[in-house]
Amino acid sequence: AAKRFQQAALRDPDNPDLQNYLGYSYRNLGQFDLAFKYYKRALELSPRHRGAHEYIGEAYLMTGDLAGAQRHLDALRDICIASCEELRDLEKAVAEHRAKAAAPLR
Repeated sequence: AAKRFQQAALRDPDNPDLQNYLGYSYRNLGQFDLAFKYYKRALELSPRHRGAHEYIGEAYLMTGDLAGAQRHLDALRDICIASCEELRDLEKAVAEHRAKAAAPLR
C-alpha cells in the first residue's frame, strides 16, 4: 500500500488524505520515522484533519509517547464539536495505554 500511495502522492503531493494514508501505511510497517513525517505533512496541509490526528496519536502511543498522543487527543476535542469517531477511537486507545501502564507487574 505504501508504494501505491507514494505513486499517488507524486501526482498530488499536497493532498492531506494521501499524506495521512502514507503515514498509516508506514506505521503499520513499523517505520515510525516515516509515519510521523507523513502524518505531520498531512496536518501541515490540513490542521483540522481528524484522521491524521487520530492516527498520529496512535503512533505516539505505539512509541511510548503518551504526551504526544495527548496533544492530538486535545486537538480532536477542539475539532469535534460533538463526539466524532476519531475522538472516540483515540480516547479509547489512550485509556487502554494508561490502564496497561498502571497495571501491576507480575
